Amino acid sequence: MSKLRSLQTRHLTCLVCPLGCSISVKLKGLEILGVDGNTCAKGEAYARDEVLHPKRTLTSSVLVLGGQWPLVSVRTSGPIPKAKIPAVMKALKARSIKAPVKMGTVIIQNVDGTGVDLLATREVGKERRRRP
Repeated sequence: MSKLRSLQTRHLTCLVCPLGCSISVKLKGLEILGVDGNTCAKGEAYARDEVLHPKRTLTSSVLVLGGQWPLVSVRTSGPIPKAKIPAVMKALKARSIKAPVKMGTVIIQNVDGTGVDLLATREVGKERRRRP
């Protein structure tokens, strides 16, 4: 393989602050050779982390048993490694919670060993019984 083929440039838009800098990261394999285009040190740190260890905050929903709504919206309490998203989604699919659900309730603690909790983002009351 030639040296030119192993060199690559990734282009990112920084999400750390409102400036939205266009950042270029030069890579050789998993080694970062340089970061250009960032206005601040936070942008450089973001670009390095995004290229080598991408993370995302996950939002989804979980089944509610006996609730006024069939699902409750959930999100991770912080970003998780992007590679762990399929495993976390599988854990979500297998999970259900009984109503009532309070906003901020921990649905799954330390989801898939990430050190991040899965939290309810809304309240779901118990199903109201209808009068005959």
